[in-house]
Amino acid sequence: MALHRLWRVSSLLRSAVSVTLRRNIGLSAVVFNKAKDLDPVQKLFLDKIREYNTKSKAAGGVVEAGPAYQKNLTEEMTKLQRLFGGGDLTMFPQFKFPEPKLEEVTTK
Repeated sequence: MALHRLWRVSSLLRSAVSVTLRRNIGLSAVVFNKAKDLDPVQKLFLDKIREYNTKSKAAGGVVEAGPAYQKNLTEEMTKLQRLFGGGDLTMFPQFKFPEPKLEEVTTK
């Protein structure tokens, strides 16, 4: 009987703690979002990232990359193709694993 009561009390406590934690996490997330809007350093950082993103899309790659960058990139790609046997190094490789041929074993 006492064990049953203890079990009921513990389940009530667990559910109360769970509800309290959910409410506190939800409230702190709202407060954190409002505080985030007020931070000027973070706003400046996000503005720079967004600016770089638009420049990157307009340039079609790395922003303000000069001829030295392009030359270095082609040299490195040539080295990698020579080391790893060619192929398109800008794509993820396709792996093919054939099914192994298994022989049936009979017991006597």
